[in-house]
Amino acid sequence: MKSSPIHRRHFLQTATALSAGGALLGVEGMVARALHARELGRQKPDVPGGYGALRPTPSRNTGEYILSLPDGFSYTAFGRVGSTMSDGHKTPDSHDGMAAFKAENGKVRLVRNHEVKGKPNEGHVGGVASYDKSAAGGTTTLIVDPQTRLLESAFVSVGGTLANCAGGATPWGSWITCEETVAGTAAGFEKHHGYCFEVPAHSDRAVVAPEPLTAMGRFVHEAIAIDPRSHIVYLTEDRKTAGFYRFHPKVKNKLAEGGRLEMAVIKDMPKADLRTKQTMGKAMQVTWVSIEDPDPKNAEADELAVCNEGVSKGAATFARLEGCWYGNGSIFLNATNGGDKQLGQVWRYEPVDADTGKLTLLFESADKSVLHMPDNLCVSPKGGLVLCEDNDQGNQYVRGLSPKGYLFDVAANIVAGHENGEVAGATFSPDNKTLFFNLQDPGLTVAVWGPWERGAL
Repeated sequence: MKSSPIHRRHFLQTATALSAGGALLGVEGMVARALHARELGRQKPDVPGGYGALRPTPSRNTGEYILSLPDGFSYTAFGRVGSTMSDGHKTPDSHDGMAAFKAENGKVRLVRNHEVKGKPNEGHVGGVASYDKSAAGGTTTLIVDPQTRLLESAFVSVGGTLANCAGGATPWGSWITCEETVAGTAAGFEKHHGYCFEVPAHSDRAVVAPEPLTAMGRFVHEAIAIDPRSHIVYLTEDRKTAGFYRFHPKVKNKLAEGGRLEMAVIKDMPKADLRTKQTMGKAMQVTWVSIEDPDPKNAEADELAVCNEGVSKGAATFARLEGCWYGNGSIFLNATNGGDKQLGQVWRYEPVDADTGKLTLLFESADKSVLHMPDNLCVSPKGGLVLCEDNDQGNQYVRGLSPKGYLFDVAANIVAGHENGEVAGATFSPDNKTLFFNLQDPGLTVAVWGPWERGAL
């Protein structure tokens, strides 16, 4: 338990400016710059769009000190690893990506990934119709009261998948869960892995074995985001040499019907390496090349088989693309190890037409105290970004990037002995009043609420 506020140096940086309509970072040409640095203690920091200094705050339902939050904010904690769910199964560990859906009677449904790796054990997602009974990962669904922010029920919604890291919500009310591995029969599993799977958000139990969406590629998946106008699916890859992909479904709302997978290319810069030496605020034109073999037979032996095909055709390389979210007509994505100091980059892709788009580096961290390896992200109701850290070094933060480009702290994991547990799965409730996210270690979900109106999120 912590009894004093966190003292550390913050550096405030700005990316590009807000357009008149409120779209995130909409005016081009304004290069990010450091504004100033100041020591933060008990005094409220002067951060445009921020919510003030973080202070250790007890959970409203348990009294535990799990998070540091700004003044005026509260939270509940639930969905803990090992707790018995409504279907009788134990809550698995490794909570990760997540999305919120409006449910019956005004309730909130959370579909939550579990990045469980390996064979079934006490922490596995089991007891349901599974894709692969020898694999331990999957998803759980939680039903939460939006007023009390307390858990009402929870159950396994997909089983038999592996290393379910992130994913994304669909416009038609489902969750795409992604496997961050290409392990298969050579590793002792009954089936191949490295796929995306669709999870109906409104099913009350897992009754049908999930179907791998093979046309969306077999690689080390991280997250997806769907443009609701075109229904194109954008996908990220969590490797040190990673690609940025898009998938054109043959039939809208029916990803299992197949489609075409493509990989991003920077026009006039074949095989561009975007991991370092990039300029914040500079827009680059993007074209796309087709991936002819999205489900290669050698994927288990070569986890970059799909990526290598794209690079051979001129596709760009990123450093560990992780979080991916649609908002304000754009796709936002994190490169966790991107940047000259390998501390993280935040990118925006804006579709221009069916064949091209515009890619802009919104933010690159130059100091760990500013932003240290962002992973999951989501777009806030006001058009800002919520960034979750995963770096295994000290307290893990939830950061906010305002529509005007200012970076500020939202929350910190202060669980004694587990402070370096990854923060993941940030998602706002359908009524925009509650921010949900996960602490992978010690394994729980939190619901945070308060005066969001006083800041940029």
